[in-house]
Amino acid sequence: MDAYGAGDGVTAASGGLLDLLQVAAVVLDAGGYIALWSPEAEQLLGYSAEEALTQRADRLLVSPDDRVRARELFAQVGSGARWAGVFPLLHRDGTERPVEFRTMRLRDSHGQAHLLGLAADATTVRGVERDLALSHSLVRQTPVGIAVFDTDLRWVTVNPALERINGVPEAEVVGRRVGEVLPDLDVAAIESRMRHVLITGKPLLDQQTVGRTAADVVDRAYSESYHRIEDAQGRVLGLAMAVLDVTEREQAAAEVAQARQHLSVVAEAGVRIGTTLDLQQTARELADVAVPHVADLAAVDVLESVVAHGRITPVAGDAQVEFRALAVAAGYLTDAIHAADPVGELATYGPHRIITQCVREAGPILVERVDRPMMRRIARDARAAQTLRAAGVHSYLAVPLMARGEVLGTLSLYRTVNERPFDEQDRLLASELAARAAICIDNARLYGRERTTALTLQRSLLPPAPARQEGLDIAARYLPALSEVGGDWYDVLPLGPGRTGLVVGDVMGKGVQAAAIMGQLSSATRALARLDLPPAELLHHLDDLTGSLDTIATCAYGVVDLGRGTCALSSAGHLPPVLIRPDGHAELLDIPGGVPLGVGGVDFGTAEVPFTTGALLALYSDGLVENRGESIDVGLHTLTRLLQSSRRPLEQTSDMLLNALRPEPDDDVALLLVRATG
Repeated sequence: MDAYGAGDGVTAASGGLLDLLQVAAVVLDAGGYIALWSPEAEQLLGYSAEEALTQRADRLLVSPDDRVRARELFAQVGSGARWAGVFPLLHRDGTERPVEFRTMRLRDSHGQAHLLGLAADATTVRGVERDLALSHSLVRQTPVGIAVFDTDLRWVTVNPALERINGVPEAEVVGRRVGEVLPDLDVAAIESRMRHVLITGKPLLDQQTVGRTAADVVDRAYSESYHRIEDAQGRVLGLAMAVLDVTEREQAAAEVAQARQHLSVVAEAGVRIGTTLDLQQTARELADVAVPHVADLAAVDVLESVVAHGRITPVAGDAQVEFRALAVAAGYLTDAIHAADPVGELATYGPHRIITQCVREAGPILVERVDRPMMRRIARDARAAQTLRAAGVHSYLAVPLMARGEVLGTLSLYRTVNERPFDEQDRLLASELAARAAICIDNARLYGRERTTALTLQRSLLPPAPARQEGLDIAARYLPALSEVGGDWYDVLPLGPGRTGLVVGDVMGKGVQAAAIMGQLSSATRALARLDLPPAELLHHLDDLTGSLDTIATCAYGVVDLGRGTCALSSAGHLPPVLIRPDGHAELLDIPGGVPLGVGGVDFGTAEVPFTTGALLALYSDGLVENRGESIDVGLHTLTRLLQSSRRPLEQTSDMLLNALRPEPDDDVALLLVRATG
C-alpha cells in the first residue's frame, strides 16, 4: 500500500485539482427549480441549502438583465445540448460573480429531465489554467531535463530536453526504471538518492553522475537535483528530477584547475630550480620538480661538450651524440629508474634515437602512445626497453634544454601509473620547466668556465711554494671558494740578508677580473719590494696603482728583520695579523691607520713588534674567519685560540686551521704562517 492509496487501489486522497477549484454541483428540475445544492455551491454563492432548494434558479441567482439569456441556455440544455462557458451569478451579498459552467441534461428513473451544472469561480479557473500553461511551457521548453517518478522509482513523464539527453523517447521510458533504460549510468547511486529524497523529503541538489546514455558514445558528466512531490495534505506522490549535462562546465573547471596547477608548478620551479651554480644539482632540481607534477619518471641528460668543456657543440644530421646523464627521478619505487642512463655515466646515441632527434631539431617530441618500435627509439637498449614496458610506460615526452638559442641537453619524461597520456598542455608545462632549468644550467656552464679560467689565472700568479728563507719556517695556503674564485693572494719576498717581505691581500670582487687585478697588484708589490721600501711607503704606492685600476683591495705587508729581531707591519684596511710570542702569549696586532687600497688620501701607519726565535706570525684573508650570521670577532677569537694551542709543524697547522675554520669556504682563503727559527 502506498502513501496515498488503499490496498484495493481505490484512491482516498483529497486536496487535488477539484478541491483547488472548489467545483460546485447544482441540479435543477424540469421547471428550473433548484433540486440539489452542494456545500461547494454555498461556498461559491453564499446561499445555504435551505435557502436555495425549491427556489427558481433564475430568480434567485440571475440579475433581471440576464434572465432572458439564462432561460434560453436552460432550454438549450434541456433539449439535450451541452453548454460550457462563463455566466454571471448573484451572490447572497448582492454582488455579481463570474462563474465557469459545465452543464448537461440528466434523466431520473421516471424519465424526468434534470439539468446538472458544475460550477467554479471563473477567476480561480483562469488562475489555475494560467499556472498549468506556464508550468507546461516551462517544462516543455526548458533546456533542463525534467523527469517525474512514482514512489516505485518508475518513470511517469519526461520533458523533451530529457528525451534528447537520454536519447530515448518518453513512450519508451514511462513505467520503467532507470536501469532498464540507461544501464551505462551509475544506476545504484541514482536510485539511492531517489530513495533518500522519498524517505526524508529533503532535496538533493547538484549531484554528480558520470556515464553515458543512449545518446552518447563517450562518458559525459551530469548534474542532477531531486525533489519529493507531495499533495496539499503532505502525501507523497513521487519525485521530480532535474538533469543538466555539465560536461563542458566540468571540462572548463578541469582546465582552470589544470592551469592553476601549472602556474603553481612553474612558481615552485622558480624557487627550487637553480639554487646553486652546480650543473648536477640544477639537473636534480629539475627532475625533482617534474616528478610527480608532470611525469612519473624523469631523466635529465646534458651534452658531454657542455659538461666536460663548457662549450656547446652543434649536433650534425647523422652524427652520434654524446650525453652525460645528470639526474633521474621517479615518483614511486619502480625498476624503470634503472632503465635510464646511470647518473654520471657517458652515453652515446645514434641519429635515430628520440633524444638525439630532440637535440638535433631543437624542439619537443611528444609520443602520446608508445608502441614497441617507438620504445626501441626511446630506450638505450633492448633490455632497457623491456624494463620500461614492464613498468607500464605508455606515453613519452622529450623536451630540449635550450638557453640563449642553444641546445644544452634534454628532459625526458615518462608516464606509467598515470593513465592519461601526455598532451599539449603537458608539453607547454614541460617546455616552461626545461627553459627555466636550461638558463640555470647555462649559467652554471658559463660560471664553471669562468671559474676555471679565473682559478687557472690566479694559481699561475701565486708562488708555487713559499721560497725558503734562512732563519724562517714558512707555510702558505690558498683555498678558492666553492662558488666563485676571488682575488686573494699571498707572497714571500726576499729583501736581502736576514730580511724578508710578507704580504697577504684581497681584491674586492670575484671572477676573472678580480684575479687579473690581483695579478697586477701582486706584480707591483714584488717590484716595489725590490726597492726595499718601508711597509707604509710601499702601501702608499700600491694605493695609487689601485686607484688607477678603479677598484678597492685590502692588504697587509710586513718586513721581518732577523738581525734586529723585529717585524715591521703596515695594513691597508686588512684584518689584524696574529702574533704568537715565544712564551706562548697570543695577540691580534693593532696596526695604526690604514684604509683599503684605492680609497686614497690617507697615510698608512706602521707597527714594529719583536720577532725572535719561536715567535709565530699569521697573515690571512677574511675568508678564513668570516662567517655569515655571526660577528667576525668570533672567527678571530677562534683563530687566535687554535694558533696558541698548536704545537704542530706549520704545514700541519695550516691544514688544521683550514679544516677547523673553512672546510667548505664560501669565500677565497689566503693564509701565510711564518715562524722564526733562529
